[in-house]
Parts: sequence; C-alpha cells; structure tokens
Amino acid sequence: MIINSKLIFAALEHVRYPGTGKDIVSSGMVQDNIHIEGNKVSFSLVFEKANDPFAKSVVKAAEQAILTYVNESIDIKGNIDIITKEVPKPQPASILPNVKNIIAVSSGKGGVGKSTISSNLAIALAGIGYKVGLLDADIHGPSIPKMFGVEDAHPEIIENAGRQSIIPIEKYGVKLLSIGFFVDPQNALVWRGPVASNALKQLITDADWGELDFFVMDLPPGTSDIHLTLVQTLSITGAIVVTTPQDVALADARKGINMYTGDKINVPVLGLIENMAWFTPAELPENKYYIFGKDGGKRLAEELNIPLLGQIPLVQSIRECGDAGRPIAYDENSITSIAFKELALNVVERVKYRNENLEATKKVKMVK
Repeated sequence: MIINSKLIFAALEHVRYPGTGKDIVSSGMVQDNIHIEGNKVSFSLVFEKANDPFAKSVVKAAEQAILTYVNESIDIKGNIDIITKEVPKPQPASILPNVKNIIAVSSGKGGVGKSTISSNLAIALAGIGYKVGLLDADIHGPSIPKMFGVEDAHPEIIENAGRQSIIPIEKYGVKLLSIGFFVDPQNALVWRGPVASNALKQLITDADWGELDFFVMDLPPGTSDIHLTLVQTLSITGAIVVTTPQDVALADARKGINMYTGDKINVPVLGLIENMAWFTPAELPENKYYIFGKDGGKRLAEELNIPLLGQIPLVQSIRECGDAGRPIAYDENSITSIAFKELALNVVERVKYRNENLEATKKVKMVK
C-alpha cells in the first residue's frame, strides 16, 4: 500500500477535538506539513493555547486513527509535533533600560557619612570616564542638593512621547535628582511610608536619565519602606554598605548587610566602606588618630567574607568641601580625592566581577 498525505488527512477526519466536537481536519488543526519517508509519517497539530488540556489525548487519537485507517505498521508514534497559535505575552520593559549598573549605597545607622560617600563616589566614577547618575533616595533628609551646591535648582519637566519627563540636574559630570528639588528645604517633610515610596518611584520612573554606566542611589539609613520599594522597583546590581569603625555603627552595618543577603531580598553586597577610619590633621598629614576605633570595618568585612572597598579618613577638607557644595573628589589636586578615586576603581572592579560571576538580580515580588 502506498502511503500519501490524502490518506493521512482522511484518517484524521475521524479524530474530534473534545473542546468543540469538530474533527481536527475541518478545524484547521492539522498543519500542512505532512512528511512521509518510507514507513515513517510526521506532521504537526496546531492548538489555540499553550498547555491545551486536550493536546495529549488528541495526539494519541490521531496516532491511533492513522494506524487504524491507513496501516497498522506505520511509524507514527512520537512523530506528531504540537505547536500553538498563542502569542507569548510581552515582557515588561525595564524601568531603566539604558542603565547598565544600579548601585545602592546604604548604612545601618545615620551619621556615618553615607551621603558624603555617595556624592564623592559618583563624582570619582565620572572623573574616570563613566556616565553617572545619582539619586538622593533619602526622602526625609535629602542632602545631595546641598552637597552639590544646587539647592535652588528646579529640574525641568518636559513632554516626551505623550508623558511628562523630569530632566535631572547635571553638575560635576553627574546627573542628579532629589526630593529636595521639589520641596521647601526649610520645612520638615512629614510623609507616611506609602507617600514617600510613591514619590521615590516617580523620581526613578518619570525621569529621563539617558544612558548611564552607573546609577548610584543614596539610601536613607536603616531598613525601611524605602529600601523595600527600591528592591521591588529595580533590579539592583549590588549594594555598598557604609560604616564607621565604631562598635555601634558596626552592629547596625551587620544588620544592613544581612537584610540584602537574606533570602527575601537577595541583593549582592559589593563590599563595605569604612568611613572616618582615622583622623588626620592638615598640619600633620602623616599622623593617624583612631578616634572611633581601629579597623572595625576591616574586621567586619573579613568576618562576613565581603570585600573592604576602602577606608576613608576623617579629614576636615572633606566636610568643608561638602558644605561648600563642591565635594572633595572633584578636586584632582587633593590628596584626599585620591582615596575616592581608588574607591571608585575598586567599585568598578567589584561590579565587573559580580556581573561576570552572578546572575542578574531579580526584583523582589510583593507577597500578599
């Protein structure tokens, strides 16, 4: 007996799709790709949706129909492919599609110089040739406008593709946004958690950040709604934790590190920065006075097996430059700026290592 496609189609007319009761040929379910090679027959069946509940039973019925109505010796079992008409749902676009790396600068407690580190790190990264954005995510205590000398700045809002976009302020080679640009700096900002979180989301999603190599976020101290909002909104490349050598600060830094590395958050910690590691007076630049203790951050990094990215000294010029709106890292002739340049290079190295060895961070899903 000569096997041909006409015989195959005639046999398949005996198979009905349980969902409609119609035969699979008249329903257009048999793909016009019947291939006959000797005794072997293969073709495809088309279903409307993936994971059709009747798919397996229809395939088995089609195999049996061919064996029954054409020839029982035909090699058909396992040769019927299943394809679907269902179009895969488009994946949501990345919130920051043109940003390569998102860095969260965090601290367990306030007063350890986190904003000073964030500002100088951003400027140092820009200084070695990277495109950098800096978000002041400390909604209740924004300090980036002061540190960059742009307290009176008002970001432009433009119409772009049918939606309004905030244009970040640019200074010292860094793109900046802060809630401080939109509120009265003389008044305390009293917002409940959800309001503060929504404001932060707007600074991220409604801004035209453009192409960035590094998006640095200066987070509020501690662990709060803001931190949860960020890990639910963005796929953070990694976190940097800032501490002083003092035992009280180290205890809180440990909590912050545990928050990021826990199963629920699971954000890689790029490393620890020990700020105010020692005091060096300007008139005695070779001297070191360990006011807050010696190497506390270094010991914590070794204990938790995370990199120590840098030890930044307590120097009067760092404070003066921050207060003057010109962070010390922008002064290439300053000895202190070298420490921030080394810090920036260490961060670049750690980010490269992280990206080469770890999977992309997943956003934290809300569980109700």
